[in-house]
Amino acid sequence: MKNILLVSRREYLSRVRKKSFVIMTLLGPFLVALFYGAIIWLALSDSQDNEERNILVLDESGIFSEGIESASNFHYFVNPADTQSSSYFGTLMIPSDFNLDHPDGARYLSSESLNIIQQNAIENQLEKTIKAQKLVRAGLRKATLDSLQTHVNINAAKLDGDTIKEDSSAVNAGAGMIGAFLIYLFIFLYGVQVMKGVAEEKSNRIVEVIISSVKPFDLMMGKIVGIALVGLTQIFVWIVLSGILMAVITPMIASGQVGEIQSAAQNMEHPMAQIQQQGGALSALFQLDFVSLILSFLFYFITGYLLYSAMFAAIASAVDAETDTQQFMFPITIPLIFSMAIAQSLVIKDPNGELATWLSMIPFTSPIVMMVRIPFGVESWQLILSMLFMIFGFIAVTWLASRIYRVGILMYGKKPTYKELLRWMTYKG
Repeated sequence: MKNILLVSRREYLSRVRKKSFVIMTLLGPFLVALFYGAIIWLALSDSQDNEERNILVLDESGIFSEGIESASNFHYFVNPADTQSSSYFGTLMIPSDFNLDHPDGARYLSSESLNIIQQNAIENQLEKTIKAQKLVRAGLRKATLDSLQTHVNINAAKLDGDTIKEDSSAVNAGAGMIGAFLIYLFIFLYGVQVMKGVAEEKSNRIVEVIISSVKPFDLMMGKIVGIALVGLTQIFVWIVLSGILMAVITPMIASGQVGEIQSAAQNMEHPMAQIQQQGGALSALFQLDFVSLILSFLFYFITGYLLYSAMFAAIASAVDAETDTQQFMFPITIPLIFSMAIAQSLVIKDPNGELATWLSMIPFTSPIVMMVRIPFGVESWQLILSMLFMIFGFIAVTWLASRIYRVGILMYGKKPTYKELLRWMTYKG
């Protein structure tokens, strides 16, 4: 244990003292917030295109003689007296053979290309006008059918003892996927650091000197634990800085909620239902058990990292060049990639299903899958069993990896096969 602590201390201090680590640790949350803020701002500014556009409609069929209702900032002028005005954004040509049953052949001409949103807006408005005329032809009134349309909205809530909490599947899925993605990212990020550290020491022959005073197992565990502490330090700082950012941004979001609701009431077809959904989602976000989420995240990050980094260390010890690690790295990372892909589809759709439950018990997939399930509510026995499997899985994998490490770390000039790696596990002494 003393040697493990010495190696861990060396690995930890050598990394946290680097300027690159300090800079990225402090700037990381701000860069992420700036990145996503820029995406949201660009999306909103692009979607909120308020420029008014006039469309000249040359209708030879006579279907649109009564006009086309303006919508989405588009104003339609059907067969006007002045067709040469420069105020027209484009010209929509309706041929004479265009009819209600076969509305084909319409053509749009403009000096500027239509984007997908603009084209869909024009097509939807034409379809709406044609539909209204079909209803009139069938002896029905569009206003009568519109009055029959009904929108039902259910506000989901979760009963926790005697307390009723707002619940939102979108919020739960978002919180779970963020935690799962961070675990996925950090396992790769710090696991690869372990692999590169071992490969570098082996290629420089420094490990031959270290092994003379430290056992291979102590060296491997010290390196894994040291880099794990580096990761925890970075995550802790990020959580603190993110909490400060949330404390600053949350009042801004709350203050902007009133204007957002007013805008929704003016522009949405079912404003009250949309407003209730927004308010319920915001309330569900604030009622998440962040303490439980953070503690679960830390547990599955630590155990998941320890499990995979032990295998990364074994890979690096078995090869001479860092480029040779790819052939062994891919099979090991398949469960991690698979669990991330499954989490985004099947697990989110049915977090308490049989597949999600079994995958959350398997140590190779549980860090991702269980993190997605936790915001939806997981039974205590499942969570405890998953954690126990993770601990035993880490111990078993680390023991097997150490047996490869002790042989491979001093093996040079030969590329091992999978058969040889299995043989190294059985070596005695």
